[in-house]
Amino acid sequence: MTRKIVSLTALAAASALVLAGCSSAADDGADASSDNSDKSITLWLAGGDTPDELRDYLKKEFTAETGATLNIQQQDWGDLVTKLTTSLPDANNTPDVAELGNTQSSTFTNVGAFLDVSDLYEELGGSKLLQSFVDAGKVGEKNYALPYYFGSRAVFTRADVWAAAGVEQPTTLDEFNAGVAAVNAADPLGIPDFSGFYLGGQDWRNGISWIFANDGDLATVKDGTWTSTLASENTLKGLAQLQELYKSASNAPNDAKDSNQYIYLNDSDEIKDAEGAVTSNTSLSAATIMAPTWAHWSIGTLGADADGKATRTWDDTKNAVFALPGNDGKPAPVFAGGSNIGISATSKNPELAKSLLKIIYSGEYQTMLGQNGLGPANSDYVDSLGDDQFAEALIASASNSKLTPAAPGWATVEGSLVMEEFFSKIEGATDLKALAKEYDAKLTPMLNGE
Repeated sequence: MTRKIVSLTALAAASALVLAGCSSAADDGADASSDNSDKSITLWLAGGDTPDELRDYLKKEFTAETGATLNIQQQDWGDLVTKLTTSLPDANNTPDVAELGNTQSSTFTNVGAFLDVSDLYEELGGSKLLQSFVDAGKVGEKNYALPYYFGSRAVFTRADVWAAAGVEQPTTLDEFNAGVAAVNAADPLGIPDFSGFYLGGQDWRNGISWIFANDGDLATVKDGTWTSTLASENTLKGLAQLQELYKSASNAPNDAKDSNQYIYLNDSDEIKDAEGAVTSNTSLSAATIMAPTWAHWSIGTLGADADGKATRTWDDTKNAVFALPGNDGKPAPVFAGGSNIGISATSKNPELAKSLLKIIYSGEYQTMLGQNGLGPANSDYVDSLGDDQFAEALIASASNSKLTPAAPGWATVEGSLVMEEFFSKIEGATDLKALAKEYDAKLTPMLNGE
């Protein structure tokens, strides 16, 4: 199988320039004995999930290993696809190494945006690497992007509110659906606009768990052609359950997406804009949310560390976390979160970039990822996540997690916000099947890069 050039307007320039740039990248050498002191490479990290401690480690180790300098730039998730599309083909402005969402990986891999790192695959972890993420960054038998870290979505609750409502932790999906509706109806603390389960109207990343749990799917592929399957029988079962949850358990706004739901579990918190400026305050208004497990750092009682920096302290008397149960009582197949990472095909310093990957996939860095609540890409280091309830929830939910379709046009699907548009219409739909068919017709050509 060769790499397929998708006909996406947004990626057309990227594909042409990237492929042209593949052969021009220079080999600068990464041996510390070489004089690399005047050289530097740039790593793009997506969002703020990689803690400062890990960033500092990468910079220090990279200089120690190569003599060169590592510059780290953080990119917002919201415009990451646009920035990657314009920057990766430009050898003068490309990041040498870039993190991107696991679901975005297939599109950029298929247009030739990343360097073939198959020669490093075994050295970086091989079969020990999270294979669903490996597959998202692979074309044929060649590896272009590899897993950086994984998360998985879990259920966070205000255990004290559930207890006050007289509802026990569910063991099946039906019990969960009934439980959050019961908590919502009870509203034992008399909270205005209370949600037994805060589920935003456009929150498709959490909502698709109900599709997967009912053996539905977003798309299928046959002979290289993808077909959207929102109107399939099993997918519709999940959509019907979601529609009921929107009506019976959630008072979240219809335009709410999947960011920062955890603030609604805290007794008090702040809503901030993209620049970090506080725009409004919140108080406890939800008994349940779904979020990546690393959200636990943002849930709990507000305090301050030794440097005066705001911190949250988890309170077992108030908070709980568990894997969303499936219909059979085992963890439901929730949407896996996390990232892939690859070397730009137009990097002028590919050997230095490879040296950085070796540091990222070292046992020490993989352990640091786990100790900071980010699932290590290499299964040998999963124990570093610990054995508390967060680790248990992450490992349980990840054991049956699932990715979005590895279609060449999936990044375009996400970038177009068509999934947000579809999910925002579920609650008010009088004919779910007709709605699903309407969006199948929109999604199928997009999935195939048409």
